Amino acid sequence: MRDAYIVESVRTPGCKNGRGLFKETRPEELLSFIMKACVDKAGIDAGEIDDTMIGCSFPEGEQGINIGRIANQMAGFPESVSGATVNRFCSSGIEAIALAALRIQAGWSDVTMGGGVESMTFVPMGGNTPRPHPEYANENPAAYISMGVTAENVASRYGITRQECDEFAVNSVAKAAKAQEEGLFTEIVPTPAYRSVEQADGTFKREQFLVDKDDGVRAGTTVEGIARLNSPFKAGGVATAANSSQTTDGAAATLLMSLDKCEELGVKPIAKIVAYAVAGCKSDEMGIGPVFAIPKALKIAGLKVEDIDLFELNEAFSTQALYCSRELKLDMDKVNINGGAIALGHPLGCTGAKLTATLLANLKRTGGKYGIVSMCIGGGMGACAVFEMV
Repeated sequence: MRDAYIVESVRTPGCKNGRGLFKETRPEELLSFIMKACVDKAGIDAGEIDDTMIGCSFPEGEQGINIGRIANQMAGFPESVSGATVNRFCSSGIEAIALAALRIQAGWSDVTMGGGVESMTFVPMGGNTPRPHPEYANENPAAYISMGVTAENVASRYGITRQECDEFAVNSVAKAAKAQEEGLFTEIVPTPAYRSVEQADGTFKREQFLVDKDDGVRAGTTVEGIARLNSPFKAGGVATAANSSQTTDGAAATLLMSLDKCEELGVKPIAKIVAYAVAGCKSDEMGIGPVFAIPKALKIAGLKVEDIDLFELNEAFSTQALYCSRELKLDMDKVNINGGAIALGHPLGCTGAKLTATLLANLKRTGGKYGIVSMCIGGGMGACAVFEMV
């Protein structure tokens, strides 16, 4: 099986749902922009792309009707470029990249794109009309459990304290604020956004402006400041709005090629996908999924935890990120070096693609060789992708 090489990986900023700078920008607009930007930065003709795979956790409403195809057409890609929408909840973005890579590895395609999108402003957590199966939900309620309750379960079962969660959150925000100040989010492409502005005659005009940074970073956050918040998931619980991931709007895209195509087009590859794995766990403690997925992917890659230079471990909740890091004995100096989802947001189906762009930018900057993107997944799963810089 041949290798699949990444030649470009970019993302939009992540903006707070309902209150952030993308609140009037539709998901198709975010995604089509970043897909085109990815191709433009790679310097190739979009007609070279065979297929696009786009992750989306709730592909309905404005994110429905196969946004993976709609957005690539909105981006101006030729009609020959096909597209699909992929859903594995929080890992949808990395799942899409893995599927795009597999097409190349199998010899079915030479150029593909993987990515992700989620506008949690337009399509809320859980979707617009969730309808659990009544009998199955009665027999297996954990299949539909609130993610916040799973965070509390992890805390109570594995001894994670409120103090530890708040300290972890403050550290995440501090790293993100520092990275913003130092201009380290080089994977971000300034992205057009829209707002309705009232005119003198009382009508409204849709105006465009640029967003160039994640707008959810709460610089100056302190442990003392967030200690007053209560858990909305459990009386006396530890998971709060301040030490959990932010619900966010955003999109990201990664362009992949075979080595022969890279040479034909004169494109220099950045990295290659070494391994990808998913693993199941109990639904009611879904946050521990990376504990099973990371070793599984490392075994496929023939690597050890110690071989990995940087980790992007999605911070769905402080409880689960802390437990996974401890259980896997990760060097915390290598984990989320620019902060994580608590500071920067978790745009569900976009997150895996977003973290890929961040990881590759950080590996390039630091001179690292191997990196991991991993996250827990609603329903009781974990995912992990291993990348090697070239």
